[in-house]
Amino acid sequence: MFWKEDIGVDLGTATVLVYLKSAGIVLNEPTVVAIDTRKGEMIAVGDEARQMLGRTPGNIVAVRPLRKGVIADYNVTEYILRYFVRKAIRQRFLIRPRVMVCIPSGATSIEQRAAKQAIIQAGAGQAYLIEEPVAAALGAGIRIDEARGNMVVDVGGGTTDVAVLSLGGIVCTKSIRVAGNDFDEAIIRHVRKVYNLMIGECTAEELKIGIGTAYLEAKDAGASMQIRGRDLVTGLPKTVEVTSDEVAVALQEPVSQIVDAVKEVLEQTPPELAADIVDRGIVMTGGGALLHGLDMLISEKTGLAVHVAEDAISCVAKGTGKALDMLHVLQRQNGRP
Repeated sequence: MFWKEDIGVDLGTATVLVYLKSAGIVLNEPTVVAIDTRKGEMIAVGDEARQMLGRTPGNIVAVRPLRKGVIADYNVTEYILRYFVRKAIRQRFLIRPRVMVCIPSGATSIEQRAAKQAIIQAGAGQAYLIEEPVAAALGAGIRIDEARGNMVVDVGGGTTDVAVLSLGGIVCTKSIRVAGNDFDEAIIRHVRKVYNLMIGECTAEELKIGIGTAYLEAKDAGASMQIRGRDLVTGLPKTVEVTSDEVAVALQEPVSQIVDAVKEVLEQTPPELAADIVDRGIVMTGGGALLHGLDMLISEKTGLAVHVAEDAISCVAKGTGKALDMLHVLQRQNGRP
């Protein structure tokens, strides 16, 4: 049996989510590929490849083909898109589907063409692009086609997109290449500086999720975690205990850049839309929005109510799927017939 399916893809720096119109979110896996450098073959993708990060022999490298929200390795990106789309639809036989993929709001025309071409090469019949804040708003259930202002802050793995939306389009926006991965890198740098201990991405992410906070006043100051890594002085394995206070200090720089981006967009917002945002508040989406206290910090710095969307991680993927039902509104806003 053959039928046509609409597919939405959140092609993120850290994670790929695939949304099928008929089934919802059907795939959520890391954007990681393991490559055998001797043979030039890709031997693992997604969860299996992520487990190899920092644990591979010399001839195998585990890499992320996207950097800061854009395609860094076109061939590998095309491969994982084909792999994930086929895995999502499994044994279903489809006419070449319509596929909607999200991109950062600050993506260049070259980056946009690369993303679209990768989707076509991966097997799409028609490929469409949607900016992340628009997809995030749709996935969070916001009516962006109304003549009312809505503000979305999407904190992903590689980029943070801040935008004010009205009448189906972006009124003002800022995209910064600071997000969840930068939180991990900041923790790695702090642990290396303070304890002379080298830890990997997975350990840093565990610290961030376990005791990380952007707003220390709302976190138990006594919270701590034991972590293991390699002592840079002796070269031997070592265990240290890190507190939530230390993680908060480590996260100050990337978090402050996100807060500054939010304030900058608010300063550019037309008065009528600013009044709507005062009434409605700010909606946060993306995995980075789940960092403890980030919503409270933004609320304190802006004086506005801040809400983290339900199922924030899946909002962009859901929005890409919903966008295919709103092509007439989105294309009109973008000036396309």
